[in-house]
Amino acid sequence: MEFTAKPEVLPPRLKRGGKLFDDENLDMLSHILDDFLKIPGTSIRFGLDGIVGVIPGIGDVIGGIASCIIIVAAWMRGVSYVTLARMVANVGIEVVVGSVPVVGDMFDIAWRANRRNYALLAGSLAQPRKHTIQSWVFLIVLCVVLAGLVLLPMLLVAWMAEHVLRTIGMDMHRLFAM
Repeated sequence: MEFTAKPEVLPPRLKRGGKLFDDENLDMLSHILDDFLKIPGTSIRFGLDGIVGVIPGIGDVIGGIASCIIIVAAWMRGVSYVTLARMVANVGIEVVVGSVPVVGDMFDIAWRANRRNYALLAGSLAQPRKHTIQSWVFLIVLCVVLAGLVLLPMLLVAWMAEHVLRTIGMDMHRLFAM
C-alpha cells in the first residue's frame, strides 16, 4: 500500500475579511506614503513619497507607481470614472511638479496626493453624487489652467514677434501676404 500526501494550500492571511483593498489598509498606505514622519518642533509631516521623491530622475516615478495602488483599489470598488480621472490628475500633478528639484520636493510634501485620493475614495463611496460633481469641477478648472499654460506662451511669442516686426518697419499682414 502506497501512501501519497497532498500538500494543503492555505489562502494568505489578510485582515478584516481578507480584503487587500479595504479601508484600513488603504488609509495606512496613504499615511505611510504622505505623512507618517514629522519634523520635530514643526507641523510639517511627510512620508515615503517625499523621501523617495528626492532621488533625481526616478524618485517621483516610483512614488507615482506606489500611488497607483489607491487608484486601482478605487477602480475595483466601483468609484465613478470622473473621480478616478481626478485621482489620476492628483498623482500626475504630484509626479510632474515633484520632478522639479527642491521646489518640487516641497510641493510633493505639501500636495499629499495619496491622502487626497484616499479621501476621494472614501467620500465617493459614501456620497457618490457629491464627489462626482466636485470631480467634474476640479477637472474643468484643471483643463482651463492647462489650456492657459499652453496658450499664454503662444500669445506672448506672437506679441513679441509683432513688436519686433513693427520695430523694424514690417507689418504682420504684409509678412504673411508675401
